[in-house]
Amino acid sequence: MTGAPTPLLEPREGIPPVVTDEAALARVTAAFAAGSGPVAVDAERASGYRYGQRAYLVQLRREGAGTALIDPVACPDLSGLGAALSDVEWVLHAATQDLPCLREIGMVPTRLFDTELAGRLAGFPRVGLGAMVEGVLGYVLEKGHSAVDWSTRPLPEPWLRYAALDVELLVDLRDALEKELDRQGKLEWALQEFDAIAGAPPAEPRKDPWRRTSGMHKVRRRRQLAVVRELWETRDRIAQRRDVSPGKVLGDAAIVEAALALPGNVHALAALNGFGHRMGRRQLEQWQAAVDRAKGLADSALPQPGQPVTGPPPPRAWADKDPAAAARLSAARAGVTALAERLGMPQENVISPDTVRRICWEPPTPADERTVGAALAGYGARPWQAALVTPVLVEALSAKAP
Repeated sequence: MTGAPTPLLEPREGIPPVVTDEAALARVTAAFAAGSGPVAVDAERASGYRYGQRAYLVQLRREGAGTALIDPVACPDLSGLGAALSDVEWVLHAATQDLPCLREIGMVPTRLFDTELAGRLAGFPRVGLGAMVEGVLGYVLEKGHSAVDWSTRPLPEPWLRYAALDVELLVDLRDALEKELDRQGKLEWALQEFDAIAGAPPAEPRKDPWRRTSGMHKVRRRRQLAVVRELWETRDRIAQRRDVSPGKVLGDAAIVEAALALPGNVHALAALNGFGHRMGRRQLEQWQAAVDRAKGLADSALPQPGQPVTGPPPPRAWADKDPAAAARLSAARAGVTALAERLGMPQENVISPDTVRRICWEPPTPADERTVGAALAGYGARPWQAALVTPVLVEALSAKAP
């Protein structure tokens, strides 16, 4: 790209009306089924405002069909549209962020192209949509509405303009990135990555999600952990019932504060940060009841500190636990770093750091090209990754402790 970037201010065909009924949805489905080429797809959520990660607006664009904006609250079943596009390549930016909420409304691609991941593989230093569109295509996208409350109805016209522009150039970006990946000899790698994303099953529910409460590192005693769990679960039920973000019900900092203080009554609780004067008596009583439930648990029912370890210990402990494994990991990290620099892409896209740790902690026997390649495949590495990383790991696994 040469010259100053051009601001992209309006969609080519203007802002389309938002689809809010079955008749309009049927017309859009027919138009997109009759279109040609890939379909650009995006979704807007209301993170920080509403409970969960549901979609509140879906945007699509395809040659011959133009742009569509669909309200998935008014039209919660888009499986007919998804089926009409089932054989079409979907173009998304950061696909793994949008696919869960699209799946909920019946839209599941069989083929996709992820422009953010393509940018990573191609070695672009900034891979946000705005940076990619500007750097590759020479246009400036207005990004001022990315964090607004997309559950608002009706959606303001500036927000709809922003949403339509998000898919305006996505297929053009895809085409340019495909050429760049092909030029670098990485297109087949990217296609394997996209196939893996499209074929991945829905993520399993996170075990003990309350342990991700911000500030948990301060909480050490099991009784205090129980308070965090009880307050987190109470907050989650309230947030789900009210359809608001949990952080709007009670902040993480307040949960941790109460766990550390173990208040004995509502007055003691009200004195803590996060439970101030704006909180009503009834609210305070429900939080104190949660604290009291945790304080009344038998010792056998208290949560254990830390989560069950299913993989290797933290690398910082390797030198003491297993010096040979520490030497293998050090050599492997150095080898993967050098390989990533040579390929011009982030290390985590060359191979998952967790995979490297697991193989270095428990190497296959014998550690040769065949066994290491099989181990990499068993941990989910794609064929292109295994082909590049296997020689690096075979060499690293022969490293000796100093």
